[in-house]
Amino acid sequence: MTIQKIINNAIKRLKAEGKLLTPDFYAEAFCKEADRAKMSVEDCNQVDKFKNMLSKDFQKDLKTYRIKTMNEFVRFLISKLNRTNPSQCSNQLEAQTLLCKRALQAIQILHNKEASELAKKSIELLENAPTPEQLDSFRQRWVNFLTTYDDTFLETLKSFGKVDNSDLRKTIENLNFQSKSELLPMNRENLEKISKLLVASFVPSIASSVNDTIANISEKIKSNPTILDDDIEKEIKSAISLRIALDKESVKEMVESIDGVLDKLSLRLIDMIESSDNSNAEIQAIKRELESYTEESSVNFKLAHKKLFTIAIALEENTELLSKDLKGHNKDVEALSRKVKKLEQELEKAKKDSKEDFLTKLYNKRALDEFLDLKEAEYQRYGRNYAIVMFDLDHFKKVNDTFGHEAGDAVLAAFAKILKKQARSVDIVGRFGGEEFLALLSDTNLQGGVTFANKVLKSVEKARFMYKGDRIKVTASAGVSERSKHISLQATINSADEYLYIAKKNGRNRVEYKK
Repeated sequence: MTIQKIINNAIKRLKAEGKLLTPDFYAEAFCKEADRAKMSVEDCNQVDKFKNMLSKDFQKDLKTYRIKTMNEFVRFLISKLNRTNPSQCSNQLEAQTLLCKRALQAIQILHNKEASELAKKSIELLENAPTPEQLDSFRQRWVNFLTTYDDTFLETLKSFGKVDNSDLRKTIENLNFQSKSELLPMNRENLEKISKLLVASFVPSIASSVNDTIANISEKIKSNPTILDDDIEKEIKSAISLRIALDKESVKEMVESIDGVLDKLSLRLIDMIESSDNSNAEIQAIKRELESYTEESSVNFKLAHKKLFTIAIALEENTELLSKDLKGHNKDVEALSRKVKKLEQELEKAKKDSKEDFLTKLYNKRALDEFLDLKEAEYQRYGRNYAIVMFDLDHFKKVNDTFGHEAGDAVLAAFAKILKKQARSVDIVGRFGGEEFLALLSDTNLQGGVTFANKVLKSVEKARFMYKGDRIKVTASAGVSERSKHISLQATINSADEYLYIAKKNGRNRVEYKK
């Protein structure tokens, strides 16, 4: 291979990696291509020439860190020089960690539950000597929080005053609620109405009598409703507690009374069905027990005993046939149970193997991953380019909060139909997760992906999303990337996702991509 060929390959590598044609980037790419062509170039072996001048420990570090280029070599030496004062480095790291903890503690006391919980977990992480991987994971969680944070809920306060999204305290101070006195003047006529309702609420709903304490406080309020203006809160709470206690006591007595009947009835029925002998005689015995128990029980439960007695008569007429049917169908029931269990297992397996999202009827995340891998294999083998478009419904949480989750599901299904209608037969569209969708466009470059995304957004903006007579205004945002301009499939997906975030940040209802 000639030097000119290596130069051409180096320039192509920079273009594929999305790097500028600077001297440093070019030198790095040139040496990689020379090494790939197994050609020895003196300018690419400078690190080997200088590393022999260093100590064995430094040479070992160079091998460990895989230092290949002069830029990497210089950065390595600079980092070693900066660490010549270990105490200063340690002090600086400790000060930075302490500053990070104080910032997280400040976030904990702010008025956002998700941020407070994440800040608490981040502090716990810092106190347990985290690894770089753990720190990077939590950094990504903070990025996700900033990406999904939505403060549009403050808009509901606009009817009460000016909303300042940058200052919650100022927003609260600007609110002007109507006072209680304007809503309901507390004159004697209103107090009398309230007193009647209050006294009526004291009367137990189940107990047959009223406690003396309840009667006294009721009479006091009836005779002089104006005392409701005074401080009698404790007496009212006491009366309510007594009313609840009386109801509980009555319920307890009733339950104990009927429990005896039900226990005896159930035990005798079980014995009778298991033996299947003398069923009529057994039922007759149950009736006699019910009759005697009715005479001994409280008058409040005569109606309940009468109903149980009626049940016993019906059982007398049908028990013999019931017993035979139960024994005859026992094997059928066992066979049916086994069949149901087998069907449940098959259903569970079908769910796992399914590639369709149950709500939108588009491909689900699992199916999309498989199609992406197939499309990437085509690109690697045949060079067939493709574009990825990430969509996200704007302010979708507000739709759920305002109209309910059923309305949100209806919007997702309607958007899926629009997406499927705009896609070609060779394109793959699916639900990536939540209100996020992905379109995989075959043999399409960046401009083709942008054109497709704009068509979808315009169709969404023009569509009439209706739910139970209410029209829901819906818009969407999109981010577009092209495979040939990125080093890997994951880099292409990440790029589309990043430009989707930029579209939402820049005002939503727009398409963003690398110009």
